[in-house]
Amino acid sequence: MAGNVIGSNIANIFLILGIAAILGKKLEISYELIHVDLPILVGSAMLLLFTIWDGVFTWREGIILLLGMVIYLWYTTASQKDLESQQTQKKAVKTKRESLSWKTIFVLLASCVFIFLGAKFTIDSIIELSAILNIGTEIIAMSAVALGTSLPELMVTISAAKQGNAEMAVGNVLGSNIFNSFVVMGVPAFFGSLSISQEVLMFSFPVMIAATLLYFFMTQEKEITKWEGWFLILFYGFFIAKIFALI
Repeated sequence: MAGNVIGSNIANIFLILGIAAILGKKLEISYELIHVDLPILVGSAMLLLFTIWDGVFTWREGIILLLGMVIYLWYTTASQKDLESQQTQKKAVKTKRESLSWKTIFVLLASCVFIFLGAKFTIDSIIELSAILNIGTEIIAMSAVALGTSLPELMVTISAAKQGNAEMAVGNVLGSNIFNSFVVMGVPAFFGSLSISQEVLMFSFPVMIAATLLYFFMTQEKEITKWEGWFLILFYGFFIAKIFALI
């Protein structure tokens, strides 16, 4: 589980954000993301560090992470502005939304199903191949499974970036990583303590921390360039090559 969460967070920053920066028109980042979501992203990574550093993740530590998610939801909700103007806009397009609501819901549900099936097929295929090649489970979790679980974020981010919705592309990665650290890691602890391997603690987790900090500093200029996107993908290639002992 820890390998999956950490691998997914690394893939989200290095691979998905990198691809979005390369394919997108221009990844400009809003004030709210920099001053609200990014600090919480760093905080979630650091809190995860403190809870798993001893190699054992218990249900008590799971509660701490879930409380972190509650605080994040409360904070982001409290930080929303111009709610009255948004309500006015909603009333102005109420008729149009009513005519499209069921269609939108159907498309959303169908998309989720196909994304799930595609991701599951990818994961099953890669895991079967990895078993044939006798590759360790942690390596599978940090690469194949992590990449498979990041496919929805990849599709949404690429689509948003191409349409010029940079804030959605960046926010998608931010929200996914925060959710992974707080909820995906926190909930399984209630079904039994999780053991964290030394390979995850000594290499993969430091890479995730480095990726998170790099993400934080790259966005301080409120823009992620195509060149920075290429560097992010290069870092992900290095990470994959390293865990497979190719370099």
